[in-house]
Amino acid sequence: MLHLKGKRGLIMGVANERSIAWGIAKAMSNAGAQLAFTHQGEAFGRRLQPLAESVGANLLLDVDVTNDASLDRAFEKLQRSWGSLDFVVHAIAYSEKNELTGRFLNTTRENFKNSLDISSYSFVEIARRSHPLMVENGGTLITLTYQGSNRVTPFYNVMGVAKAALEATTRYLANDLGIDKIRVNAISPGPMKTLAGAAIGGARKTFKHTEMNSPLRSNATLEAVGGTAVYLASDAGAYTTGEIIYVDGGYHVLGMPQSENI
Repeated sequence: MLHLKGKRGLIMGVANERSIAWGIAKAMSNAGAQLAFTHQGEAFGRRLQPLAESVGANLLLDVDVTNDASLDRAFEKLQRSWGSLDFVVHAIAYSEKNELTGRFLNTTRENFKNSLDISSYSFVEIARRSHPLMVENGGTLITLTYQGSNRVTPFYNVMGVAKAALEATTRYLANDLGIDKIRVNAISPGPMKTLAGAAIGGARKTFKHTEMNSPLRSNATLEAVGGTAVYLASDAGAYTTGEIIYVDGGYHVLGMPQSENI
């Protein structure tokens, strides 16, 4: 059951080979899935192309998730090319880098709205367009979150609020779409050394702290996150929906640091 043979899926949010989305894409490809990818703009498209080709993908879609026409064109092309869709991985988030340092108190209205639009509301728009491609046979929608959604994390700031909204969105979509056998879940890795993670102030200290204090004394790997995504998209995950699944070495269960680090 833990394979994706015969399934087709869209991966959104690969920036480079260290992206969480890329770790998921590799795991899904290894499990037998056929993949398509999105990128925003020509520069990201050129960076993505050799990665996509390495997993046999030739369907690359230029998408701006804040632009309805751009989303419509992408999903219309998916409809023409495949006719149906089995899963989507939404790994898209954004905040102005200079607002991921300092105090949350100083978040600007413009960045607040933009961050929630891109990081949370875009999942709704993607779910709405995926629905007609999944309604006949069911499917899976997966997004990525972080525990800064429910516990204050230094410098995560507006992204914590955006991820909290994303997690609530996951639950509401799971309820809406469950009647059509479409499952909706979020994966919550711990800190990872990605391009997006590096934008957060104090990222190195956060990575080291969780590595030293998680029950497994380790941060998650791309392979571990990818394997979780494979499970969720496979038939083995047929009755898992509305969940926030932590892949963080158990760090989220702690109330204080390990005794050797106090």
